[in-house]
Order: sequence, then structure tokens, then C-alpha cells
Amino acid sequence: MKIISEQFIRSLGIPATTCIEWVKESLAMKSAAELPVKISVHPGEGEFFTSMPCLLPSPELQAAGTFKRQYFGVKVVHRLLDAVPSLGSKLLLYDAKTGKLLALTDADWITAMRTGALAAAAAKVLRKQGAQNYGIMGLGNTARAVLTCLLEQEPGKVFHVKLLRYKHYEDDFCKRFEAYRNVCFTCTDDVNELAETSDVFFSCITHATGNIVEDANRFPPGTTLIPIHTQGFMNCDTVFDRILGDDTKHVSGFRYFNQFRDYNEIGEVFAGRDPGRTSDEQRIIQYSYGLAIHDVVFAAKIFEIAEKHEIPEIDLFQETHKFWV
Repeated sequence: MKIISEQFIRSLGIPATTCIEWVKESLAMKSAAELPVKISVHPGEGEFFTSMPCLLPSPELQAAGTFKRQYFGVKVVHRLLDAVPSLGSKLLLYDAKTGKLLALTDADWITAMRTGALAAAAAKVLRKQGAQNYGIMGLGNTARAVLTCLLEQEPGKVFHVKLLRYKHYEDDFCKRFEAYRNVCFTCTDDVNELAETSDVFFSCITHATGNIVEDANRFPPGTTLIPIHTQGFMNCDTVFDRILGDDTKHVSGFRYFNQFRDYNEIGEVFAGRDPGRTSDEQRIIQYSYGLAIHDVVFAAKIFEIAEKHEIPEIDLFQETHKFWV
């Protein structure tokens, strides 16, 4: 079993544009995969351990050359108030035919980058024409991943990004992107102003209670709202014109799912079977609940790269006798 560390993954220098390709590739194979709804337990208020399994399709059901074997993976992600950082995750990757445990993978980079890649790709296909103003609240690793993917997805486009101030994190956030020439920043202390002035609004906070923007009409016509961790915008669910989810089984548990005006999966937009936005007046929400298929595809891609490298391994004794007790 290989031990694939966060440091090894970062050393590979995987481009943000590759992460976007992997996200779209994983959604394209979703219908042939087994993707159960994730299961969560809650040690305390605002805390969770969540188990996320996925069986990828066999090679003959994948696009030619995607993977050389069939993979099963399960990610365990937590949010704990006493953890630093509060979010953390690990992933076990198996050969689905033999049951061999192939790798224990640190999944923090994978989680952040697959999340950011999907949000950036969705923003590109769902935003109104001429969208320039992008609002971001929550300035942690997820937001950094989102903006990295946005800027590298379209290096020739200038992004006007407004940040919601929080504990002076905005200073470090701006510094992180000072080498990019296609972004300019402003800041605000008022979330309502952020809503009113953003063509695309990203919420990257990890926990919320109640509505973040109490009056849904603060969001002007043409808004694309992307609540990455899904919380805090239920008051918009029944009044926005369209809602796109990443997987219907996961999103169908939302309180107002049956009252969504117009619903489809974002993968249908990427595949060209759904037009996404049909007018510049529509207000659209894109909910991504976070799917194990993204994590397992990323982990499998990284594992197949890791097979060519000398990295730490552990020999797990495998009993071969039928009776051993």
C-alpha cells in the first residue's frame, strides 16, 4: 500500500486547468459509477465526520485510456472545531477487482482543488454575458482554490473580485494572488452589498445557521449564486429561476427541493445536453454537495502517477487461507 502524502501531491504541480478537466471527466462517467449518498455523523454542533464511497466504472465503460483498472475509493472528511485546520480528509483507494488496498491518500488538496475546479467551471458556463464582478465570502483554502481555477481557466480575462472582510484574512488572500495580472480586488464589510454588486457570488464558508442574505431580492437579475458548502441560502431556493446540482440523489434531500422552479444536474450542462443559462435575466443557483466520484477520480489519477515514483509503502499481510481462525 502506497502512502500518498499532501506534500507529494503538491510536488506534482498539477495545474488548475487539469483539475477542471478531471472534474468534467468524473461527471461524464457518473452514470456508469456507483455513487451512494454520503453518510454523516455529528460529534457536536457544526461538526461532522462524513463517509463518501464511490465505485468507478470498469475500464470498458470508461472513456478510452482513462484508467487501467477499476477503482473503489472511500473518503472520510471531518469538520471539527478543535482541529487545525477544522476541515481534514483521508481517502482509501482499492483495486475493485482484487480488493487490494492500493493507497492511503491525504485528501485535503484533492478536496479543495476538485471543489474549486467545479465551482470555477460552473461559473464559466452559468454566468450571464459580460459578467465581470465576482463576490467571495469565506477566504480559506476553498476560496483560494476557486479563484486559482477561475484565473487559470481564463488567463486572458480580467476578474473584478470583491471580498467580504473577515479577521483581516482578506490581506493574506490578496497577497496570495499578487502574481496574477488578471485580477483586481476590492473589499466590503457588508454581505448585502456583496450580493447586490456580484454577477457571480461564491460562498466558501464551511458552516452557516440561518439565511446569510435575508432578502433574496438583494441578488439582482442575472446573478449566478454558488454556495460551495450549500448552507445559508435556502430562502433563495424557491425564488431563483434555475437550480443546478451535482447529483440529484444528494440534492433531493434539501428542504425545498420539490419547490425548485427548474432543476437539472450541472453535468448535463458540461455535456451540452442542457443550455444552462437561457437569458441574462435568470437568477441561477449551482449547488455542489461534494461528490466522492471527484475525490476517487483525482486519487486514482494521482495514484497512477505515484506508481512511477519511489514513495513510502506499507506491506499489509494478506491472509490467503480460506480458514484462519
